[in-house]
Amino acid sequence: MGGSPLRVLVVGAGIAGLAVARALRLAGFRPDVTERLPPAESTDTGLYLPGNAARAMRRLDLDGPLRPLGQVIHRQRFLDAAGAPLCEVDLDALWTGVGECRALPRAELHRVLLTGAGGAVRHGAEVSTVDPLPGGVAVGFTDGTSAEYDLVVGADGPRSAVRTLAALGGPPRPAGHVVYRALVRGGPRIADWTALLGQRAGFLVVPLGAGRLYCYADEAGTDLPADPLARLRELFGSYGGPVPEVLDALETVCVERTEEVELGRWFHGRVLLVGDAAHATAPTLSQGAAMALEDAVVLAESLRAAGSVDAALLAYESRRRPRTRWVRDRTRDRNRTRDVPPALRDPLLRGRGGRIFREHYRLLTGPL
Repeated sequence: MGGSPLRVLVVGAGIAGLAVARALRLAGFRPDVTERLPPAESTDTGLYLPGNAARAMRRLDLDGPLRPLGQVIHRQRFLDAAGAPLCEVDLDALWTGVGECRALPRAELHRVLLTGAGGAVRHGAEVSTVDPLPGGVAVGFTDGTSAEYDLVVGADGPRSAVRTLAALGGPPRPAGHVVYRALVRGGPRIADWTALLGQRAGFLVVPLGAGRLYCYADEAGTDLPADPLARLRELFGSYGGPVPEVLDALETVCVERTEEVELGRWFHGRVLLVGDAAHATAPTLSQGAAMALEDAVVLAESLRAAGSVDAALLAYESRRRPRTRWVRDRTRDRNRTRDVPPALRDPLLRGRGGRIFREHYRLLTGPL
């Protein structure tokens, strides 16, 4: 179907939606992209892209614009709460032949994808109805307008409205952690992805280049604190390593609960879910953006190769499910180690941690 006048609507202009729009444009389609939120500036956070995300960006022909941004990460270091070494992962070796690992502000990746998608997003367009038609979908918007499409792609995140409207599933379920994110300027000099593991909590610092650090921390639970910055300092005030300097440099913190989406199917008729709308997991393996980028590549390939939209959607889901299931299962495996007391966990990680953590990505280093 490549180059056909297929009418496609992409709902959501985040990483998943813009990546899908870019992939479809490369395949010869011209999708419409809508976003319910206005184009407002939000508090930025950082993003760590493993090697498979870099490969997907290369397949989207966006590796060139990405290359000057952020900082390439060569090594992951795991420390205990006091800052003593536990284990390391050589990222260059792990992702050999796939792609380099990079950390950058999320807003910079978004700008690259927005330009690659053609820059045309209809903001403030919230979908209100999604009704099946013979060979298509009728879509209504809250402003009273409507349109018909051959395919609707729901890329509107873990709390997807498209998922509900298309009867593909309900709200996400809590994954059991509260996460804190921040960008830090003027903190300590750090060259590696560095995580400190405590008792049912962890603190991660990643360099973004230009003197910036991305801080990600989490704790077990679901209750959001009234004062996230105060809670962060209380929770990690006794940690060693770079944590004290990072905490001193913090000014604002974003806080949210982790959520999971697990569905029996990803499409109904001509409505398909991608990215977090279909398979959100806790961000433990840093695969949220990578899975969304891979989704976009595989969807465009499936549409280009298949003889019909229906055949393309079947082919797409059959290719993507094994990888997203792997990410979900390995995420849960790693999260379960939080419940192991450090006195038992830390000796294990000092002996076999590097091999254990490399294994979590084994399937993802293979072909899409």
